[in-house]
Amino acid sequence: MNASTETESRITLNISGMTCAACVHHVETALASVPGVSGVTVNLATRRASLDYSAGASDLTALKDAIEDAGYRLDGPADAATDADDLERWSGARESAELRRRFLLAAPAAALLMLGTMHWLPWVAPLMSLAWYPFLLWAAATVVQFWAGWPFYTAGIAPLRRGIANMHTLIALGTSVAYGYSALVVVARVVASDSLANVGIAPTLYFDTAAVIIALVLLGRWLEARARGRTSEAIRRLMELRPDTARVLREDGEVDLPVEQVTPGNLLVVRPGERIPVDGEVTAGVSSVDESMLTGESMPVEKRPGAPVYGATLNGAGAFTFRATQVGPDTVLARIIRLVEDAQGSKAPIQRLADRVSAWFVPTIIVIALAAFLFWWTLGPPPALTVAALVAVTVLIIACPCALGLATPTAIIVGAGKGAELGALIRSALALEIAHRVDTVAVDKTGTLTEGRPRVTDVFSPGMAENELLSLAAAGEKNSEHPVGQAIVAEAAGRGISLPVATDFQAMPGLGVQATVNGRQILLGNAAFMLAQGVELGDLAGRGKQWAAQGKTPVFAAIDGAPAGVIAVADTLKPSAKAAVSGLQELGLDVVMLTGDTAATAGYIAGELGIERVESQVLPQDKAAAVRRLQAEGKVVAMVGDGINDAPALAQADVGIAMGGGADVAMESADITLMRGDLTGVVTALRLSRRTIRTIRQNLFWAFFYNLLLVPVAAGALYPLFNLLGGVPGGLEFFFGERGFLNPALAAAAMAFSSVTVVTNSLRLKRARV
Repeated sequence: MNASTETESRITLNISGMTCAACVHHVETALASVPGVSGVTVNLATRRASLDYSAGASDLTALKDAIEDAGYRLDGPADAATDADDLERWSGARESAELRRRFLLAAPAAALLMLGTMHWLPWVAPLMSLAWYPFLLWAAATVVQFWAGWPFYTAGIAPLRRGIANMHTLIALGTSVAYGYSALVVVARVVASDSLANVGIAPTLYFDTAAVIIALVLLGRWLEARARGRTSEAIRRLMELRPDTARVLREDGEVDLPVEQVTPGNLLVVRPGERIPVDGEVTAGVSSVDESMLTGESMPVEKRPGAPVYGATLNGAGAFTFRATQVGPDTVLARIIRLVEDAQGSKAPIQRLADRVSAWFVPTIIVIALAAFLFWWTLGPPPALTVAALVAVTVLIIACPCALGLATPTAIIVGAGKGAELGALIRSALALEIAHRVDTVAVDKTGTLTEGRPRVTDVFSPGMAENELLSLAAAGEKNSEHPVGQAIVAEAAGRGISLPVATDFQAMPGLGVQATVNGRQILLGNAAFMLAQGVELGDLAGRGKQWAAQGKTPVFAAIDGAPAGVIAVADTLKPSAKAAVSGLQELGLDVVMLTGDTAATAGYIAGELGIERVESQVLPQDKAAAVRRLQAEGKVVAMVGDGINDAPALAQADVGIAMGGGADVAMESADITLMRGDLTGVVTALRLSRRTIRTIRQNLFWAFFYNLLLVPVAAGALYPLFNLLGGVPGGLEFFFGERGFLNPALAAAAMAFSSVTVVTNSLRLKRARV
């Protein structure tokens, strides 16, 4: 979400304490209520809030107060974090360690409380008869309730002052009911033990239930935090690739400096096996560099003077010196990290359903729990108050909306990270979602399907040697800026042909050139140019038509008004183009080629690739109109181009895909950016979008299905059924007891399992073959 006006600013905040979709809704509501804030997006998985606000209208204090009033904690602006802070946040190390500490206290205490309250154990009954024993259980339970479980109170009860509730509220209320009920029983057994049965209270203690619930919820959140940390391994690996120091060349020798002190223009030395510290251009030396962390391409790239190099890529066996050009946040790696972070922190439209549900989910669950309590207290089996309290606890515990809140963002984080590993940078969750609906791919020919560098493929000169014709033609074209003319000059240079001096050079746009070389008039151009100059092509015309039918551009040459030969120039297909087009078609996509070439040339190339629909002689400024025509046919269009000349068409398409190599790619111009000039990356990106959206749908189905199925069960919906069956079947007594009411501890386990399941399902994307 971009700032809507020039007077608005954007800030990203790190927020602690969010655990469910309801938390996201509450933080968004709280921040949106701050004067001057015009837009808020909160991401549960990244624990970040991005907001737009009027410059000068809001300060950090007001935002901090709003977040804390909602029951959460502001850790500060994201742009103020250090690399270490970012790494810790993405790994969830701090949160995981805190949850682990609390769980390690709660787990053994809960186990001891369970053993100490199991009446069928031979030593429990005698202990229960001792006056001090229930107080010992109460003391142990208190430590679990108010130390291990204290985060549930701080984050769950504070928001109630604003009339809102979240997952912590459910846990705090549920465990407090079980703990408070048991404490009441302990006191009543001393003060008025005979009165318990009269009010429908069983003398059973449920301290163990409250402790087990807290232990299981902490375990689930700990496992979830660890798994969620794994969803961001891709971005952490990128961060960890950044070197800490650089070897700068000074007048008095080499000096090792922190990479932050490198400035553009510094000369740096890179030795074999070292990572390149910043972006730059090679000035001396030869080596090969592994750029797979940028492009996903495993083959090393040769580097010679003049070649670009990129920070964090791995040098091979050679050593070289390079001049720094981009440092700090301007390097390609830093831009990639920002792009991936933005994508991982964005929201997909499919998430709106979860957001709408979360707004009323927790309050609805509290109402259901209260209604279930009143129902079973009034109409339930004896001891009615005990049954009602346990049912309310079970409903509150089982209905945590954690899975609902994690369903979409965890999949987006893994999907965007997976794309970055494969050299496909996905700009936003919106782009990822739209991409899975694409049914038509419009492909620019030059530089996308072809190499983008025309070269000479054939020379026909019946009256002279090939090299002599090339010498004269290259001399005539030397001052031309046309790619075809430059291809002829490059061919002559490649053959080692020396060029004479040309004079009287004149270019006729769209036709050809003329010049004087060694006193001879040289004409070079297409058939129309030759006809206009009165040159009869004869047999050369047939050869030219033959080459044109093969997708080549014939350049006719005449010397002193007489036909001398014809040179074929072609922009050759990329080796991967045919396989990539086949891959797109296997996905059920229609491929349309857009090109400025003639119909004959375009038709030949399309035939080679198996493309059925071609739009030829399309000027760059007309490509956007071609995309609009496809969209008018009801198609969802992805446009693939170089990201610069094709910018209008990329913007017009439903999904713009820019492709190129390294820093040359225009990362800001498209929804998806391919870091290497290989069309197979389009197949990868579209397959990844489909897998990611499929995973999100699986997660959302599980989250909704879990709550729709288990909340009624927790409320006692199976009690009438089991009564009709004559009681709970023996194999189910562990889950439902003797009467058909779900065990509250198992409800806590099911709730924890639901969140872990959603995160684990998202992690499957890391191993997906796309």
